[in-house]
Amino acid sequence: MSLLRGLFDGDEDDLFRIFASSLEMDLWIAEEDIEGSIAHVTMLGEVGVLSSGEAATLVDGLSEILVEFQNGSWTPDESQEDIHMAVEARLTEIVGEVGGKLHTARSRNDQVATDVRLWLMRRLGTLAAAVGYLITTLLDRVETDGQVLLPGYTHLQRGQPILLGHHLLAHAWALSRDLERIQDVTARVDRCPLGAGALAGTPHPINRQRTAVLLGFSGPIENAMDAVASKDHLQETVSACAICMSTLSRMAEELVLWSSAEFAFIQLAERHTTSSSIMPQKRNPDGAELIRGETGVVFGHLQALLTLTKAMPLAYNRDLQQERKPLIESVLRTMASVQLLAAMWGELEVRMARFEGELYGDFSLATELADLLVERGVPFREAHGIVAKAVRWCEERGGNLELLDGGVAHQFHPDFPSDLGLWLDPRAAAERRTSLGGTATPEIERQLSLLREKIKGPS
Repeated sequence: MSLLRGLFDGDEDDLFRIFASSLEMDLWIAEEDIEGSIAHVTMLGEVGVLSSGEAATLVDGLSEILVEFQNGSWTPDESQEDIHMAVEARLTEIVGEVGGKLHTARSRNDQVATDVRLWLMRRLGTLAAAVGYLITTLLDRVETDGQVLLPGYTHLQRGQPILLGHHLLAHAWALSRDLERIQDVTARVDRCPLGAGALAGTPHPINRQRTAVLLGFSGPIENAMDAVASKDHLQETVSACAICMSTLSRMAEELVLWSSAEFAFIQLAERHTTSSSIMPQKRNPDGAELIRGETGVVFGHLQALLTLTKAMPLAYNRDLQQERKPLIESVLRTMASVQLLAAMWGELEVRMARFEGELYGDFSLATELADLLVERGVPFREAHGIVAKAVRWCEERGGNLELLDGGVAHQFHPDFPSDLGLWLDPRAAAERRTSLGGTATPEIERQLSLLREKIKGPS
């Protein structure tokens, strides 16, 4: 029977007990719950609410439970409705009646709020490190494969020739902002609710600053009601995860496209692909596709958290028990996706010569011809129209811009040189893009250096 049935005459309904239990999800935060209790009774002993002997007995008992949980010799009983009551029941079995003093000057409300923040502090640090590693993996690819030529796309249509380093740096910069968001939310998670009680604090002379220090927080949450009722830090966490997953999903989609026979630009490592049950030739990009799928799950979890609190009066309501599944799954799914994508990018093969010959004279160089006329004094809008007509002329003849070479371009405008070779060269076109942030090699090298310093952080 639950330790909390003292008010009621009979046993609770079995269906209700199963429906109301949070024990399955509580197992994720069991270690944090025990560690929070150790900090709490340590503080109670220091301020005199418990005797030093009582505090020492409780700390020893809780430390024993932590070891039991970690080695699997103790698992919370399903008859307990949550991890807090399960730990208290086990503690009383070990130390006797003094175990009933564990819950002095606190509530399950501030307990679970503390447990979740502790869990988040640790996982957000791991997630940030994983994102940093993915960025580093991309930067390493920039150094090894950054000079590979490929088309840059808009609307999934060829736009202009670029270097692969430029493309990868675009993803790396986006990931660097994901990293900043994770670090930002970590600073707001880093506040301790323990000692807030149910919503109004406690009359006991506790020291909330001390428990915050013992648990590694930068300080306590100032308002007791805010400590147990506010969930914006969870929403912000899952929002940061959702935005990061959006970044990952775009990258994953490109791996799917680039590994297809139509693009044939990369080949994924065999261990990140699967075959078909019927088509033996298949090398399916399942890793990338699964990342796209996980993105939808995390998006859904964000909506669930936002909806959960949208009309909830202060302070705690049992609805909030549903916060942990979307939170924990979002963080863990994002972390796994980041780690998998880093592994994929670290091991895939880039087919370096794929576009080298194909892009010579390609229509993606049309902007180069327009810019050539601009350099010779033609207004850009006029130059745009001239080149558009030239492209149409080449299309009608089944060729590309190479048809304009040898003086043919003169019929479209007299300022075109007789030899267009330099402006039909896709690598030369990419290297001409020297403006800040452009695809030219010096800009790639500059951004690479900036991002390496950014990821390294302050010394």
